[in-house]
Amino acid sequence: MAEALPDRILRENRADFDAMVGHRFVQDIAAGRLPAEVFDRYLLIEGAFVETAIAIFGYAVAKADDLGDRRHLIGTLDALANEQMSYFETAFAARGIGPDPAVQADPRVAAFRDGMLAIARDGDFTAMFAAEWMYWTWCTQVRAATMGDPMLADWVEMHAAPGFAAQARWLRDRLDALGATMTEAQRDRAVAVFGEVQRLEIGFHSAAYPGTSISAV
Repeated sequence: MAEALPDRILRENRADFDAMVGHRFVQDIAAGRLPAEVFDRYLLIEGAFVETAIAIFGYAVAKADDLGDRRHLIGTLDALANEQMSYFETAFAARGIGPDPAVQADPRVAAFRDGMLAIARDGDFTAMFAAEWMYWTWCTQVRAATMGDPMLADWVEMHAAPGFAAQARWLRDRLDALGATMTEAQRDRAVAVFGEVQRLEIGFHSAAYPGTSISAV
């Protein structure tokens, strides 16, 4: 029996995936030592990216040829535009932070934003699966950690909650089904895209630490 595409993707990208879910950012949350200024900077970066994520899922809606897929993806768009954006609006107001062009200009942030958008424009569900499976994995791992910052705890719980878990699994299932109809070259590309997303995510999360080098983890 042929190996399911998601299983192959995770197997061949194990090193990059483990590097991301074991990132310094994740380790600091698990140990209860993530500095407030790092989380503030992360919020600015991630909050700005959610708008790009809306465009990414918009591409997926346009490309989907199944009404059920479109309905599901529209629900995801609604959650991004309303639930997640509301979270960031509340967090920014409570923490007294706002847009910072210098943060968004960080090469790692720009590379992630532009890279993810390009992958979504030209690809399939793989980039979304790569990002959401990663978030669900590490947030599930650290959700029991002691977090003195309630907004950090809320962020982790949002990505470990049953609704997000269902979304991550749905993406995996859709990629599994698509994999059965892909050419070998398309499957190879999906494997490569997943690894590329993990590497972009590593840089993205490293950028939350002020003063770190571009390659810092």
